[in-house]
Amino acid sequence: MNDINNGKVVKEQYSSSSNLDTRISIHDKYSTNKQGFGNWIFSNYQIPEGARVLELGCGTASMWKGHEDMIGKCSSLILSDFSETMVDTARGNLGEHDKVVYSVMDIQDIPYPDDSFDIVIANMMLYHVPDISRGLSEVARVLAPGGKFYCATFGLHGIMEYLTSILADYEVKDPTSRNFTLQNGEEILSPFFGSVVRRDYEDSLAVTNVEDMVDYVYSLSSMTALGSIPRDKMTEILTSHMKDGVLHVPKEYGMFICG
Repeated sequence: MNDINNGKVVKEQYSSSSNLDTRISIHDKYSTNKQGFGNWIFSNYQIPEGARVLELGCGTASMWKGHEDMIGKCSSLILSDFSETMVDTARGNLGEHDKVVYSVMDIQDIPYPDDSFDIVIANMMLYHVPDISRGLSEVARVLAPGGKFYCATFGLHGIMEYLTSILADYEVKDPTSRNFTLQNGEEILSPFFGSVVRRDYEDSLAVTNVEDMVDYVYSLSSMTALGSIPRDKMTEILTSHMKDGVLHVPKEYGMFICG
């Protein structure tokens, strides 16, 4: 997919928070690891007192809710996203804080001087970046010496691979970008950071209400050929894969910690 089309797909996919909310909610309801991916991500953060923190691609900022203690440790927390709608949603979700600034920002052109941040975060978004090398170069530039860069992503053997396999008869294709995954992330990050550590999050979905999974599937607006499958057929397909009333869906997520 070329950069122009990729940018268009990303803007369409995140022009409203509703699709993202649908995808988040199924993880909240049915994840077998009850710690929760967001909580696990936060458990890996090491934010020192007085840290200057930048999050790129903050989305709805819902993961920061309930972590006021961590916000309080920051001297400043800039929550940014490529989508103005997402920034507005983040502000609505998290509210106004003395230390929090909301900003529309492109990782490929971070409008701050060198060494501006002690912590930079870019979770579940690097695979959307048209020029990832430029984006990572910008992250490395604004990260102060001794600082940490946290970037969560997905692996290739999770939900999308599973859905593609069970919908293969309908020629549904997995549109997921392979630009930055658990499998290739270390290789991509290494030229920009002296240390790159991978950590995996063990989890899966155990879905008991198949209609929630149907909603999830149709929220994947970039997944080709979904429009050709009527909702009742989709429900039938997913139901046929349930065992003892449960649809078991693999997940593969994790993060890289760079310094």
